Amino acid sequence: MENLTLRSWMDSVEPFLTPLTDIARSFTDLTGAPVDLPSALFLRARLAGLGHPGRTSANGSCHLLRTADGWAAVNLARPDDRAAVPALLALLGSPDDPGGLHTAARRVTAAETAEAAQLLGIAAAVPGSAQGVRPAVHAERWGDRRTRAMADIRIVDFSALWAGPLCTRLLGLAGAKVVKVESATRPDGARLGSPAFYRWLHDGHDNLVVDFAPGALDEIVADADVVIEASRPRALRRLGLRAEEFLAARPGRVWVGITGYGRENDRIAFGDDAAVAGGLTDVDRNGDPVFLGDALADPVTGVFAAHAAARSLAAGGGELLCVSMAACAATLAETHTRIHPPC
Repeated sequence: MENLTLRSWMDSVEPFLTPLTDIARSFTDLTGAPVDLPSALFLRARLAGLGHPGRTSANGSCHLLRTADGWAAVNLARPDDRAAVPALLALLGSPDDPGGLHTAARRVTAAETAEAAQLLGIAAAVPGSAQGVRPAVHAERWGDRRTRAMADIRIVDFSALWAGPLCTRLLGLAGAKVVKVESATRPDGARLGSPAFYRWLHDGHDNLVVDFAPGALDEIVADADVVIEASRPRALRRLGLRAEEFLAARPGRVWVGITGYGRENDRIAFGDDAAVAGGLTDVDRNGDPVFLGDALADPVTGVFAAHAAARSLAAGGGELLCVSMAACAATLAETHTRIHPPC
């Protein structure tokens, strides 16, 4: 497969990037740290030698399926997802369909396809379903303000994969000290991908591997100014960490929670299906949707989250920042539609 340049990848998404370019510029104004958008968005694809996607995502895991009334994205990102395909076919009413998901989905609606997948814990979405639902970043005040220089900020990063680590990379470039914390039993899945890309995301960060048991993380966050995480809220609560208590304990703190659809929604999401939910897709010559970029909602969310954290810290912190991947993607798609309305 052709190893495309960063420029060729950027050209494919350029019309959608106005909001993200503005956010990146604002981050630099706040922190003095430049944002290399081509690398943030497409270094992973270039290092992996990926080609531009079509109805299957660049990394091959997410599929746009034609349904009885439109399209749905189903992301078989993990071994458990692929193992659940027979159960998904059964829920779609086609347990013995030799054509698999592509033919089974044609017999039901897009919403039914996505809902059946989600019932099995598979990330899935209907194109554009997240548009107009919520802001990309929702801020809640739980603590008092206190401003500090970025060089004095200590970040504890519980996130994995791409969006959260990109957020911490940018804040680290701005001068913050970053400690990446991984579970001893469930290390960051990004380690299974390109080693060079993983090093790029985490360059200069300390790394701590611990047993994620109740109470085991208390000391780790005791001196933290910022926590960044990308899990369901209940996951850290079971370990004794609550964003509201963390923020109230000391002025100036910030908690960044990255989720697919908001902290109140348990649906999981990955970059490709979250982009589809936000409507961040392209169209082919027939006007049908195709994927855009490489898991685009992931890096887009990372830039949005870094900017939100920098803005909050500059204003004194004390905030819980709820960052939705699907809503970040929707922000780009909606702006593109306003600038380039369909004929």
